[in-house]
Amino acid sequence: MTETKLKKYLDTVEKSPKQIAAAVSGLPERVLRYKPAPDKWSIHEILGHLADVEIVYAYRLRQILADKKPVIAPMDQDDWTRNLGHLETPPAELIALYGLNRHANLRLLQRLKPGDLEKSAYHPETKQDFSVAQLIERMAKHGASHLEQIERLKKEVGRASDLGPRTSDKNLRPH
Repeated sequence: MTETKLKKYLDTVEKSPKQIAAAVSGLPERVLRYKPAPDKWSIHEILGHLADVEIVYAYRLRQILADKKPVIAPMDQDDWTRNLGHLETPPAELIALYGLNRHANLRLLQRLKPGDLEKSAYHPETKQDFSVAQLIERMAKHGASHLEQIERLKKEVGRASDLGPRTSDKNLRPH
């Protein structure tokens, strides 16, 4: 990874929590909890997922940098979202957790030494090594991907509301 690319990724990593917070600021509960389908996430659940994954990134980053021959523990993001009570946690708290953990991860990433980018851990799901450079790239793309998802959901809930209660009112109720 070039120094220019690293800087670009780290800038993106730093901006994500603020962008997510701005995207959900002032949204009513019905929008935060809208699910386009029973097996799809609401905005509120996406916020929980972002908070969770930042903790996973924190652990994986520290494993790769500090441990000898680390193996990444797989996670099932749907199970985490389903079983960790995200909907019982206020959205502002989830955003704060995401932002605080992202800040701590960013500080660690800013202290990396040149050789650290190539350090890696074995990822049993992909059956490949996963490097710090790849983790940074994933972090940069992850928030942006969910920001796009949040914006799509905001538009979709607006369209569903315009259609009236006959078509998708069941998806507007809290789950």
